[in-house]
Amino acid sequence: EIPTVVDNLFSAGTISSDVIGISFEPTTSSVDNNGAISFGGPDSSKYTGSLSYTPVTSTSPADEYWGIEQSITYGTTSIMSRSAGIVDTGTTLIYLPTGAYNKYQRATGAVADSATGLLRVTSAQYSSLKNLNFLIGGTTHSLTPNGQIWPRSLNSAIGGTSGRIYLVVGDNGPAGSGLDFINGYAFLERFYSVFDTGNSRVGFASTSFTSATSN
Repeated sequence: EIPTVVDNLFSAGTISSDVIGISFEPTTSSVDNNGAISFGGPDSSKYTGSLSYTPVTSTSPADEYWGIEQSITYGTTSIMSRSAGIVDTGTTLIYLPTGAYNKYQRATGAVADSATGLLRVTSAQYSSLKNLNFLIGGTTHSLTPNGQIWPRSLNSAIGGTSGRIYLVVGDNGPAGSGLDFINGYAFLERFYSVFDTGNSRVGFASTSFTSATSN
């Protein structure tokens, strides 16, 4: 196994723990550089409350990445039972297995938008959206309705139409692959994340942007 940059920093004694913390902030501009990474531990100035951790999954192939297990509800309706997937800073959207994606689409009333490939809702449907709740390691992390939509000021960047409302949840394909979901940037911009190699765990905490209305 090839050591990562963080592994090497830890081995060299440059950092005291084999841990990184990552902060993203919602943006409405294509030129903002508002992400931050801390080496050796979390940056407590970037989150509110306390971190909650979950073990890295042993399910393959999610275990080859920063893989975790979670279940998801939309409002009070279960749309995905506990399964394994990954947390990925390099993925823009949130991807759910097809069954969960279909349940989410039906529950929101969204339609597939041919221009963007995303789900689209009307203003009335947006005003009725419920929280998308991720149960991870015994803690529920709720993505608000505003957190579920693409920044409207950036619609043109995805080939969308000005004023339309697109959702940031995509279809990851059939369940049962061992990598059923991806919690990408759309999730991570609302929660602080910690990747702890030494203890084989991933942590999350709320931030001042968790409930922000920025999109």
